[in-house]
Amino acid sequence: MKGRPDLDRVVRQWVGKAENDLRNADHTLLMGADCPFDTVCFHAQQCVEKYLKALLASRSIDFPKIHDIGELIELLPQSLRPPVAVLDQEKLTYHATVTRYPGDWEPLVRSDAEEAVAIARQIRESVRKLLPATVLE
Repeated sequence: MKGRPDLDRVVRQWVGKAENDLRNADHTLLMGADCPFDTVCFHAQQCVEKYLKALLASRSIDFPKIHDIGELIELLPQSLRPPVAVLDQEKLTYHATVTRYPGDWEPLVRSDAEEAVAIARQIRESVRKLLPATVLE
């Protein structure tokens, strides 16, 4: 089966954006002491969000414009849900909805950023196994 060209194009775009976010997080971590750890965490969350939306789109499942990782996972059939702890889902969502903006929150540190990127890589790997090869080229 050759796939669905229009749907494949949309899913490929989501994957491309997710990859760009992960690339940005990785690159920013190289900055050393000047690294904006909140930015790394945000891009890690964005990578996961976009990969989940790519998976949802690939299965023609509508999704709202939200940043909540747990809510996006809940939209997937049980058999397609990536293995990610609820606490990790909440941490990633926090990075997109709280630490992205000024506020009274504890500053993020390197270990927070490294953990967010590790979670993003884990989910990326799980989701890529479920996507058609035509969108991963």
